Amino acid sequence: MTENTYTVVIAEDEKLLLDDLVQSVEEVGLGFKVVGQAQTGTQALALVNELSPNLVISDINMPMMDGVTFLEQVYDYSPSTRMIIISGYADFEYAQRAIHIKVSDYLLKPVDPNKLYEALLNVRTSLDRVRDTFSRFFDEAALRNNPEAIAITLKTYIQSHYQEEINLNLIAQQLNYSLAWLSKLFNQYFDTTPLKYLINLRIAQAKSLLLHNPELSVRQVGESVGYDDQGYFSRIFKKYTGLSPADYRESANRLR
Repeated sequence: MTENTYTVVIAEDEKLLLDDLVQSVEEVGLGFKVVGQAQTGTQALALVNELSPNLVISDINMPMMDGVTFLEQVYDYSPSTRMIIISGYADFEYAQRAIHIKVSDYLLKPVDPNKLYEALLNVRTSLDRVRDTFSRFFDEAALRNNPEAIAITLKTYIQSHYQEEINLNLIAQQLNYSLAWLSKLFNQYFDTTPLKYLINLRIAQAKSLLLHNPELSVRQVGESVGYDDQGYFSRIFKKYTGLSPADYRESANRLR
């Protein structure tokens, strides 16, 4: 995969519109490649889990699972995945939910080619910026055919950059591997996946900040360990500790 190629999954229940979107995205000339197409939210979610795309484009109004519910699940699974929502109508409630999960753009049907180009350019710029932060760190030539070096380098990178956005999919692409292969390799040496290692490191640092830095709000604690979305930080923290950040801080203070 070339450095400037990014993968896309598109979800749209109307076949003609789906085909048109696929063609438009690939012809826009910004290095996007459509690797998956779906006509229901459940199909789209399965494709995302299988393919780990860089970008998801989804219609809001789809059968079996609406587009925003689908994207909320993608966001919880992989917050680094960029998302664009397409809708046939301007619905404020959906727009609010879309803002909550930080979609990259919200486009109305019929999709204006210029608006689509602008949305894709913004995504491309964002992904390029993230990739540039680690491209020199993960020198493909230096790491080639050395699985242990790849695993150790990834662990070191996570330890040094956990406070920033770490896009494991882009790192895998930088090394010309799939995310599944990279996760399997990391697990072979460290008995955990890189995503779980990153989350556990962030949670451990968050616990320390909650206990020893009472002047920091929950939002500030989350931002300090790489979660700029307070709601997402609270959900992840509770999933791994059984308590919300606020309850964890309160419980720890009672035990002192």
